[in-house]
Amino acid sequence: MDPTGIRWVVETADRAKAKGLAIGAGTQRRHKKSYLETIQRLHDGAIGDIVGGTCNWNQGGLWVRERKPGMTDMEWQCRNWLYFTWLSGDHIVEQHVHNIDVINWVLQSHPVRALAIGGRQVRTDPKYGNIFDHFAVEFTYPNDVVVMSTCRQIDGCSNRIDEWVRGTKGSSHPGGEIAGPQPFTYEGKEPRSFEYVQEHKDLIACIRKGEPYNEGRQVAESTLCAIMGRISAYTGRTISWDWALKNSKLDLVPKDPRFGPHPVDPVAVPGQTEPV
Repeated sequence: MDPTGIRWVVETADRAKAKGLAIGAGTQRRHKKSYLETIQRLHDGAIGDIVGGTCNWNQGGLWVRERKPGMTDMEWQCRNWLYFTWLSGDHIVEQHVHNIDVINWVLQSHPVRALAIGGRQVRTDPKYGNIFDHFAVEFTYPNDVVVMSTCRQIDGCSNRIDEWVRGTKGSSHPGGEIAGPQPFTYEGKEPRSFEYVQEHKDLIACIRKGEPYNEGRQVAESTLCAIMGRISAYTGRTISWDWALKNSKLDLVPKDPRFGPHPVDPVAVPGQTEPV
């Protein structure tokens, strides 16, 4: 949820790798055949040099569990974890990270900086905690490759969940389509939610083979990208990768995790909230 946690995950992943332990991260698109086959073609140069792209997770609102008499602050927040930045990282982190991870995978890199806007336009009731309901982020990757990222959880709007990249020789939806001189459409059949099962199969198989893979660092890097977008939107500042990874002191984990009092942090205000 914060750069302090990211550094902990990276260190843990590196220790696991040194000990030959496997880590499956839950980024299920990396186990989906349509993505695997398409992105391999992109890495082989199917659309030339990638010069830009977009990624989106725009959908309606989600569930709320109403607070009951006698429920402590901590219990209420845990039961509504997605609405509190310290528990979910905001929806750009807990949900949109999947699309951002695909972009990192395609580009085999991470952004060097992020500049974002966002806000709390519709979900203003205190029952929605302290997160935003929409974000838009301009991620700049090495070689000035710019990717536009959007995410929204507001009812009554157009939904869009996808990723697109554009190259010097074509364009692609990394989940199964390539347009250009080397066109490609994935023709395989995958049952609904196939990738959620496959990621577990892949993890078990690598352990049985004695060839453990480790997704810890890659998911930490993708999560840090989403955190950069959130901090930028919360503060109105451009956030660099180096600052977030090395210098940010932000640590959202409560010092006392017991089910007792835990005041809700105020909603961020761009231009007033300071990056930490």
